[in-house]
Amino acid sequence: MAEKAVVRTEDAPAPFQGAPYSQAIRAGDFVFVSGQVGMQAGQAQLVGDTIADQTEQVFANLGAILEAAGTGLDKLVKTTVFLQNLDDFQAMNSVYAKHVGANPPARSTFEVAKLPAGALIEIEAVAHL
Repeated sequence: MAEKAVVRTEDAPAPFQGAPYSQAIRAGDFVFVSGQVGMQAGQAQLVGDTIADQTEQVFANLGAILEAAGTGLDKLVKTTVFLQNLDDFQAMNSVYAKHVGANPPARSTFEVAKLPAGALIEIEAVAHL
């Protein structure tokens, strides 16, 4: 059985309000990244008030966590995108496409009632090492 290892970096936000979860878990050949919102490390406010601004920051956070785990955005195999408003899909998708390259991961996208800190977007991810 694959060993479970916690991934932690100071270059992405710590668990929201000290909640009991890890930024990511490395298990076997995969890294499972907890949902990321558009906040910078050490900040308590969202970056920008547009879906594009927040999506860019989400990818910066995902990239930092994946790098700390020994992989990168190019190794994403699955993402789940949570949107506060599905009308933001096109704008989110434009930013998303820039970060996932020519071979994008599998993806699910959902509209949700509410996200932490009033975020417009949250993305969780699975990457291969």
